[in-house]
Amino acid sequence: MSRYLDLLEASITRRGGRLCVGIDPDPAHLPAAFSQGEEGLRRWCELLISATADHAAAYKVNLAFFEAYGSGGMRVAESIRTLLPSDTPLIIDVKRGDIGSTVAAQARALYDVLGADAVTANPYLGIGALEPLLVREDRFVYLLCRTSNPEAPEFQELRVAADGSAPEEALYLRVARLAAARPEARAGRIGLVAGATAATAMARLREVAPNAPLLVPGIGAQGGDLAAVLAHGETTGTPSARVGGSLLVNVGRGISGSETDGRYTHPIGRPFGRVSVRSTERAEHRTWRTHPHSRRDPCGLRPRQTSGDWRRGGSIIPRVPQGDLRGG
Repeated sequence: MSRYLDLLEASITRRGGRLCVGIDPDPAHLPAAFSQGEEGLRRWCELLISATADHAAAYKVNLAFFEAYGSGGMRVAESIRTLLPSDTPLIIDVKRGDIGSTVAAQARALYDVLGADAVTANPYLGIGALEPLLVREDRFVYLLCRTSNPEAPEFQELRVAADGSAPEEALYLRVARLAAARPEARAGRIGLVAGATAATAMARLREVAPNAPLLVPGIGAQGGDLAAVLAHGETTGTPSARVGGSLLVNVGRGISGSETDGRYTHPIGRPFGRVSVRSTERAEHRTWRTHPHSRRDPCGLRPRQTSGDWRRGGSIIPRVPQGDLRGG
């Protein structure tokens, strides 16, 4: 395996689950105490990381939200690596895609300045065009394949053929097939982004890329079905080819921005003891205890029995007292 997959597998084993916590500081969903300025943004990130560090197998930073804060936001983004436990992978979600020296500059910014262990990239210009991102043996690239947004089928489900004699297949399957054939994939440096809102497509993807590590967004606010993801997204390759990082489930607002009866919630369906968080507006420690559950799934998460909605109560969403990420 590659350095990244070694790091990720070890983190998954230590945390007992495949949760990737999304760091998505959208001002529209942040309390006023954190939505203005560099220091508020930094404090929000610190609180989110401190509250989840024992349970997150990885973190995914949505860089666009930091860019929107200007130079101050980028300074915070540069500091994220230092805020994380050293044994926890950092994924920078930027969906980069270009050619030549431009991609080389992107690689330097993402890997050397921001400290990313892995990044997301857009293969539309050709996977080979991403070589500066792919060539680093100590880093990893998740290629956009079948994404979770409702507009995805417009292009990703188009029927294409490699040549006149090849059978047609959906474009996202072609992307998966080409990615799986790359030497970087065999070296453990390429994975795929596969949205939780398209579980049937994920099953088809596994047929053409049985060993590809998957980054799965769309659980939570987008309504993805965790049970279906676990059923269809697990690697189907030979046992010797399977790796612990074959499936990584990202949850963003479902952790940092969901609210039930005025309280923030945690969609981590397993007991994780006591967690202490300091409020920014009230300088006091607050603790809570998650509700124990008798069953655990391979993600360290439990899907709701009635729906994939993580935001509306239910036993898998332990409640958190006011004053943590709300700032009061």
